[in-house]
Amino acid sequence: MTVPPIQRSAGLRSPWLLDVTLGLLVVAALPLAIVTIPNTLSVVAKLLPGDIDQVGLMRTHGLALPALMLTVPLAAVALRRAKVAHVLLGGLVLVALSEVAGGFAGSELIVGAVRVLRGIGAGLIVPATLAAVWGRGPMLRALWAGVFSLSLLAAQALALWPLDKASSWRVTLQPYPMLTGIALALAGAYVIVWILLGRPDAPGPDDGERRRLLLAVLPAAGIAVVGISTATAGWRAMPVILLAVLAVAGLLALASIGTGESRTLAYSMVAVGVVLLPSAAQVTLVEMGGLGGPGLKGLWIPYGVAGVLAVGASVAVRRLAPASARWLAPLGLLAMVVGLCSVRLMVPSAVGLVLVVPFSLLVVGAAVALTSALQEVGVGAAVFGLSLGLAGVLAGFLLGTGVQMAMLAGVSSAQELVDSFVGALHAWALVGGFFVVVVIVLAAVTARRSAKNAPHVPCAGPGVAAVDETDGDPPAETSPRGSASVPPAGAFDEVDAQGDGEADPLPGVPPQGRSPEDAASS
Repeated sequence: MTVPPIQRSAGLRSPWLLDVTLGLLVVAALPLAIVTIPNTLSVVAKLLPGDIDQVGLMRTHGLALPALMLTVPLAAVALRRAKVAHVLLGGLVLVALSEVAGGFAGSELIVGAVRVLRGIGAGLIVPATLAAVWGRGPMLRALWAGVFSLSLLAAQALALWPLDKASSWRVTLQPYPMLTGIALALAGAYVIVWILLGRPDAPGPDDGERRRLLLAVLPAAGIAVVGISTATAGWRAMPVILLAVLAVAGLLALASIGTGESRTLAYSMVAVGVVLLPSAAQVTLVEMGGLGGPGLKGLWIPYGVAGVLAVGASVAVRRLAPASARWLAPLGLLAMVVGLCSVRLMVPSAVGLVLVVPFSLLVVGAAVALTSALQEVGVGAAVFGLSLGLAGVLAGFLLGTGVQMAMLAGVSSAQELVDSFVGALHAWALVGGFFVVVVIVLAAVTARRSAKNAPHVPCAGPGVAAVDETDGDPPAETSPRGSASVPPAGAFDEVDAQGDGEADPLPGVPPQGRSPEDAASS
């Protein structure tokens, strides 16, 4: 008697189970990774032991962002050989280990090690989630872009939320242990479903993209060195601003490498990285209760509305807009410019609901720009642009810190401090708006030059492929059978409470361990 072969259940053969698990994992893991960026130790400075060097501790606490920036391009290169599911699970394991170790931290060295470990874990999670959704349906890419944009917008608020009525300063090292456990469980479920479905491959960067990704390590390392160097005392506003401008210029120069489609994405990522999180972080701090705003409780509705609109806009762009709608990326960036203008008009406000307008314009614009640009590139160009964008976050914090230092110089009273802090926000919104406009113009000029340099083919016959006007590379000639005969050419999270113009311990951390509330009341 013949025994029929054992069949897998229909549920395991259906890819929707993997897609649902991966979608939930993106929603849980991406915010957990991005919330690593803000340095909030100064908010709980009163809880620090007296025998610990507070400024040094704040400086080492800020090492997570440099570690994340350096890990992202290297992790993207590793995805050529390593399985995406394994990299994603490994990143979440490192984040979980950092939270466990954070409970035992008691010195500057251990705090630095914990934050570096968490930065490395987050640096594995972000590109791994992007590569994982790349091999699935297009809606998952839209979900990733929307959640990524929302995570950048809300990172500062999410980092501050666990510190409300905190009883220990170590909560900054383990802000969301329950969410970490949920994300780790989802990653385990994702690996199991991935194995049961036959270990489907996820796309990775090719050899040419690998070289570009390794090249992206250089500006990330340079910006990290600048960020750590300016954390020491003695720096003035103008040198910090000049170094930040050079860092941003270097990122734009590297973003100019490649085809027209990859340039559009890289420019968009740099603009979003430099502007979104640094702007949202300062708006959040201005709206804290100690500075006259509604406090965090009054901000969650604007954040929630903006988040729903961002994810909805990403899905709508992916479903309704054709892949050739290249005007959506500059349109999204233009919406961010309008959002920055609204920051100058509406912030500060004692009514939290008013912030729905700037938050929505900023995050929806970022989500639309990224979703549109991601439609036209491969996974290698996507993770390359992501690497530049996350390096741009620290560059944006450095530039914002320099602007704050210049505005706060000579402050002598609490009211002057508050007024200068708000003035610094308005000045930063102006700087950020002009920068995004420059990126829009730069992308348009480079795209036009690529189209002008592209060879003109009046009629594409059966042996000649059509020309991609954005690329500029000559097409491959093919034989009638279709085989190629000729290959193609190949921070300012918090203020300087002293008003002495010295740089923060790291961008986003005030010296002397004083929070904005402490400074305003002094």
